[in-house]
Amino acid sequence: MDFRTEFKPLTVQPEQIEGISFQMINDEIGEHPFTEEQYPIVQRIIHASADFELGKSVLFHPDAIQSGIRAIRSGKKVVADVQMIQSGANKTRIEKYGGEIKVYISDPDVMMEAKRLNTTRAIISMRKAIKEADGGIFAIGNAPTALLELIRLIKEGETKPGLVIGLPVGFVSAAESKEELAKLDVPFITNIGRKGGSTVTVAALNAISILADRG
Repeated sequence: MDFRTEFKPLTVQPEQIEGISFQMINDEIGEHPFTEEQYPIVQRIIHASADFELGKSVLFHPDAIQSGIRAIRSGKKVVADVQMIQSGANKTRIEKYGGEIKVYISDPDVMMEAKRLNTTRAIISMRKAIKEADGGIFAIGNAPTALLELIRLIKEGETKPGLVIGLPVGFVSAAESKEELAKLDVPFITNIGRKGGSTVTVAALNAISILADRG
């Protein structure tokens, strides 16, 4: 059988694709534990990953969404662990309220300090970030070490983020870092297990900024 003659691609306008995708997610997700407030974030995470298992593993602190909305509307900084999150996030909605997205991991002073201390740039970037973005949103999708350092700083009372979106992916410390985040009494969005990544972190951040912009 020549599949090229059998397959007929769905031809719709670009603005319709997202709506169709979201309807397919609604049709396929089945039972889930999320509230009406939480579900749009999960829906966008599934949309970004095409992974229902990942979506259903998402965990929310009770204050996560409202605290994230307040942080954006108050013009607080958003700190990303890697450039990919900064590139993928909707800057317009965040900048509309006076905020900005910052990435410190490639700053010369961060690189020098990491080399001096023989540690990772991800760790040093969090130490710098808390001095400039207290009360802001920390969006971590790539570096478990960044999330673990942020957790340490929170526990020691060095910072109090408005929201931590902690969704790093990987085999070394990714699941463990998210387990530790879920134990904290700070607003967070995280998930269970190794899955995650910058793409789904962007999806969660963009979902929060959409909610913030709806007024």
